[in-house]
Amino acid sequence: MTIALTILHILVSIFLIAVVLLQSGKGAEMGASFGSGGSQSVFGAGGGTTFLSKMTTGAAVIFMLTSLTLAYISGQPSSSSIMSGKGKSSSAAKLPVQVPQPTVPVQQNKPATMPTVPTAPVQPQK
Repeated sequence: MTIALTILHILVSIFLIAVVLLQSGKGAEMGASFGSGGSQSVFGAGGGTTFLSKMTTGAAVIFMLTSLTLAYISGQPSSSSIMSGKGKSSSAAKLPVQVPQPTVPVQQNKPATMPTVPTAPVQPQK
C-alpha cells in the first residue's frame, strides 16, 4: 500500500506542477488588449481561469492528503524487523558471568590524608 501511495503522490505532484505552469500570470490580460486575444480560447471566454483553478485546487487537496497519509504511515512502528532473531544466541545465554575481584587491599583504621603541594613563599610587593 505504501508503494502505491508513493506512486500516486509523485504523479499528483507532477500534475500539480504542470497545472500551475499552465495558468496565466496576472499580466496576461494586458497582452490581450493589444491584439493577442484568444489566449484562453481553449477553455472558453473567461472559463479557463476557473477550470484551471479547480484543477489546481483538486490536485493540491490530493497532494496534501497523500502527504499526510505517507507521514502517518512512516511514523507507525513496523511489525517486522531485519534484526528479529539476531539478538538472542544460545551460546551466550549459557555462559556464566564472572565479576572481577578488586586487587587493591583495603586499609582499615587509617585516616585519609591528602597530599600537599609545595608552594613558593609569597614575597611582599613594594
